[in-house]
Amino acid sequence: MPLVHIDLIAGRSEDQLRGMVKDVTAAIVKNTGAPAEHVHVVLNEMEKEHYAVGGVLKSDEK
Repeated sequence: MPLVHIDLIAGRSEDQLRGMVKDVTAAIVKNTGAPAEHVHVVLNEMEKEHYAVGGVLKSDEK
């Protein structure tokens, strides 16, 4: 059972997320041979004020 965790900053539409998990699932199926119904994808969306790069919160970037 492939299990994929994706962390990303919140703000994508449901259609964008749907497309992403479809594409990720297809890539896992293609490269591992696992059946699609066995591929699990977990999306962790973070608010911009809960994520920083180089000591700067993403919410502080312009």
